Amino acid sequence: MNNAINEHPVKSPDTRTVGVVINGLTHPCTLNMLGEVTRQLNNRGALTLLLNVESDNHWQSVLKGAQRSLPDGLIIIGTDHNDALISTLKALSDIPVVCPGSISEASTTWTGADYAAAGAETARLLLSQGFQRFGYLQERESNPASAQKMTGFADALIQQDKTLNKVLTAGGADRELAYQAMLGYLKKTRASERINALFCENDLLAFGAMQAIRDFGQGVHIGVVGFADVDEARASTWHLTSWAPPCDQQIAEALDQLLGGSAIQSDARRKSELQIRHSHLGKEVHGTMTKCGCASRH
Repeated sequence: MNNAINEHPVKSPDTRTVGVVINGLTHPCTLNMLGEVTRQLNNRGALTLLLNVESDNHWQSVLKGAQRSLPDGLIIIGTDHNDALISTLKALSDIPVVCPGSISEASTTWTGADYAAAGAETARLLLSQGFQRFGYLQERESNPASAQKMTGFADALIQQDKTLNKVLTAGGADRELAYQAMLGYLKKTRASERINALFCENDLLAFGAMQAIRDFGQGVHIGVVGFADVDEARASTWHLTSWAPPCDQQIAEALDQLLGGSAIQSDARRKSELQIRHSHLGKEVHGTMTKCGCASRH
């Protein structure tokens, strides 16, 4: 009788393993990056060790368990990683750690997009629509990548004699928190003082903010731009204009550091760019939105 199906598979000494550290599976940006990481690891013939660290209370035990599996490296993806987590990961062992898209001084390298340039380009797009008052919606304060987006956005506004009038903080990576932050702002701010253009740290916050604007009603129109270009941004429900960072490039460069080699040739690397849809448009062009049926929701 063949007992092969009952045997435990043995890892080949030539097989590389990468631990993927994430902070939950609900954020669309995290899911996008997770899909890209696993795709690229599969192409390299490497194994994926998923480490889902959902709270600060148990991440040390999860990571200590990972040490026993002896991965060849750890890659941190998600929107809520911080200096303390990255530093602790480094201190736990000699396992290399990379964090694609991070500009934290504690990370091994910055493999992310030019966030300041993304903010500046977003400002120029919104200025082209004739908006006069501008806002920025962030998850939390003191996030280096978000701070660069906001700085680039504000500096480009200053160059055109405009100001970043309002910074809103949701309090976390959650569209309901973004909804409440935006709705609260609309309710307590006079119509003459409200922003009419908003750049969001990521698409998840943009969805929450757009829904709050719709529910508030009262003729309020605010142009919205997100960041990450997740799949939902393309849906006719939102038609969200969003900055698309080169996720494949960020992850390829991070895996190059962990595993060696180069999976993407330099001339094939995709650049960051704005994906133009409808959400950033001014009132005067609403008639052009009827093609997707979303005009009544903006």
